[in-house]
Amino acid sequence: MFVPHDFGIALVMMITSAICWGSWANTYKGVKNYRFELFYWDYAVGIFLISLVLAFTMGSTSNDAASFLNNVRSADTANFLYTLAGGAVFNLANLLLVAAIDMAGLAIAFPVSIGIALVVGVVSSFLLQPKGDAGLLAAGVVCAVIAVILDGKAYGSLKKVATAVTRKSIVVCIVSGILMGLWAPFVTHAMTQGHTLGPYSIGVFLTLGALLSCFIWNVYFMKRPLVGEPVNFGEFFRGPASGHMLGLLGGAIWGIGTVFNLVAANFTGVAISYAIGQSAPMVAALWGVLVWKEFAGASRQAKTYLALMFLFYIFAILLVAKANTGT
Repeated sequence: MFVPHDFGIALVMMITSAICWGSWANTYKGVKNYRFELFYWDYAVGIFLISLVLAFTMGSTSNDAASFLNNVRSADTANFLYTLAGGAVFNLANLLLVAAIDMAGLAIAFPVSIGIALVVGVVSSFLLQPKGDAGLLAAGVVCAVIAVILDGKAYGSLKKVATAVTRKSIVVCIVSGILMGLWAPFVTHAMTQGHTLGPYSIGVFLTLGALLSCFIWNVYFMKRPLVGEPVNFGEFFRGPASGHMLGLLGGAIWGIGTVFNLVAANFTGVAISYAIGQSAPMVAALWGVLVWKEFAGASRQAKTYLALMFLFYIFAILLVAKANTGT
């Protein structure tokens, strides 16, 4: 299987993962009059299909013990269960994050959820797999959290009327953030304990867990949405072809980012790879500035927050990259 053999290639893969994680939501922006709960079925199929494609290509470049199918045959059953559970946890976190953005607005939901996820994911993964300089990694995480907060303030400065923030919306943000940070330790366990799963195998079973859990989480939110009216499966089959295609594309983009992050983690450790991957909000902000023109005519305050956000993310990436010791 293909894995990076030096930090330069690993860093390129981690930055690619951040680009993918920060870009997939653009596909949903292109969908008109199609509820997210319905779009999400195509998205979940897309992340699973692309992980299979990558596993049978990049993950099967040779027929040694590390290749995808041989790795699946030799890995411990417990590691499959950990990975499937990690996928289910991610899926619930992602659905709650979208609901939180609808309820509290991007300016509140993104900083709270992603900030918590970053800290929980990096710290818990580092405890399971202490790879890299802890001090530099901690400093990088602090810079990334500051950047996420500045990102929220920049978007918040765009709105003349703030979205009403309720206790329920804040609770949803916090739960989403904790869960979003907890899928990484499941993966870390599966990659480090007993007969381990390789990064491509992790990608397949993580996304399979996400897809299967849709029959629990997404069905529940279709019937009892946190925002809006209930929807049913009939509306999915009546949905626009463009919506289905964009859903599959969005899933493929996220899936590529995730597999690349896992492959890089095979070299750097999950904590470092996850931390750099979580610079995705910076990428999303770039889309907002350059493509969606969200900051056209924005106040000087909003632009200042945005500039500082980019600066702190650059500091975060440099510190986390420096934290890698190659051990």
